[in-house]
Amino acid sequence: MAKIYQGATFRGSPSGKIVRSHFLRTEEDLEADEVVVKVTHSGLCGTDLHYRNRDMVLGHEGVGTVIALSSKPIHNFRARDRVGFGFYHSTCGSCEPCLTGHDCYCDNRQMYGTHNLDQGSFAEFCVWKAQWLIKIPDGIPSAEAATLMCAGVSVFSPLLKHVKPTDRVGVVGVGGLGHLAIQFARKMGCEVVVFSRSPDKREECLAWGARDFYCTTNLDDFDSLGISKSKKIHKLLVCTADDIDWQNYVKILGTLPTVIPLTVSHGALEAPYDALILKGLRVVGSVPTSKLLFIQTLEFAERNDIHPKIEAFSMRDGEQKIMDVMERLKNGDIRYRVVFAWD
Repeated sequence: MAKIYQGATFRGSPSGKIVRSHFLRTEEDLEADEVVVKVTHSGLCGTDLHYRNRDMVLGHEGVGTVIALSSKPIHNFRARDRVGFGFYHSTCGSCEPCLTGHDCYCDNRQMYGTHNLDQGSFAEFCVWKAQWLIKIPDGIPSAEAATLMCAGVSVFSPLLKHVKPTDRVGVVGVGGLGHLAIQFARKMGCEVVVFSRSPDKREECLAWGARDFYCTTNLDDFDSLGISKSKKIHKLLVCTADDIDWQNYVKILGTLPTVIPLTVSHGALEAPYDALILKGLRVVGSVPTSKLLFIQTLEFAERNDIHPKIEAFSMRDGEQKIMDVMERLKNGDIRYRVVFAWD
């Protein structure tokens, strides 16, 4: 008789209320490229807030243990492997983006919020294609690994692609993304400059490796920051969902600078046209482009002693606790990542 796996999942709903539902899957139903993961930890991300009003299992920062696979698997995962998964469910492997190492731009990608709406990390179990499962290094605790499956790879990816160790990197906003961006950039050898509206975050930022910290609350003119020409910013990571004051930030950018927005926004991007021409300003979109980047993010974090700062909660506390924590995240009251654990 085939083994049955069942447990709780937590879904969004049109009203925004989190709803408990049920996962049920039998071992014999697994495809050759699928595994059952017993989820132990799930991060909470701002993107989960975007999908809170949809009828889907929430969560895309998952870590757990492989507990079942097909009788004829076509992958290298085995029972008891500790694995993580993120935004992506599957990619085709045969289109131009996939063949050039840019899998996440796949013409036929299946991802969180658009496909497989019954699978997510707010669950006791999920079924995931082995193609987008990542083995977790032994030196990274599962709670920390969960946050690296989205926030970590989201900041490491543009740093790896666009930043040199000699660059002066500006980080705008010190939240779930920003506090990791500071650590990754510093460990890559960059000089890190932080711009934040929260003066009470200064000491933490300096401890993570920031060279300078500037509070921008009620600051009308960035000229008053006194940033000299030799200290202008080469690369600016925008880690806040708030609109930034482009005219002010242009003042502290050097020649041929790159601005990389990292948060999800559905509004229009308005950039100063003269800076595009006269400074050679580039604005670059970024998503983690391949499975390799997820692996490299975890390896780099383990090797360089990078640690997200986490507020931990129990998934077993149920729907109301999840909604309460979501409200705290929405209100900017989290330092700096949320992780729900089942154990």
